[in-house]
Amino acid sequence: EDVDDGKAHYFKFATAKGDIKFFVVKSIDGVMRAAFDACDVCYREMKGYRQEGDSMVCNNCEQRFRTDLVNEVKGGCNPAPLARRIDGGHLAIAQADILKGGWYFGI
Repeated sequence: EDVDDGKAHYFKFATAKGDIKFFVVKSIDGVMRAAFDACDVCYREMKGYRQEGDSMVCNNCEQRFRTDLVNEVKGGCNPAPLARRIDGGHLAIAQADILKGGWYFGI
């Protein structure tokens, strides 16, 4: 319910070596989506994404990605997908899945 507004919500998962950043957004097709705040191309710059309307925009190269393609398209400068599921009306993301993306953040 807290992230069911169509806006990107940003989170940090703290580890001993630093934070793993990700975002959650309800896409234009009504699906809850999650991705690391990084991509395969620009992750070294550590700039992440911002939301502009129904798109996520890379803060490094300015490429735009429709929210309904988050978790659907991967590679390149697309937001790196983060596994998620809906469980009893709540968005659930496993700690193990978050940790898999640690390499984007030097972890």
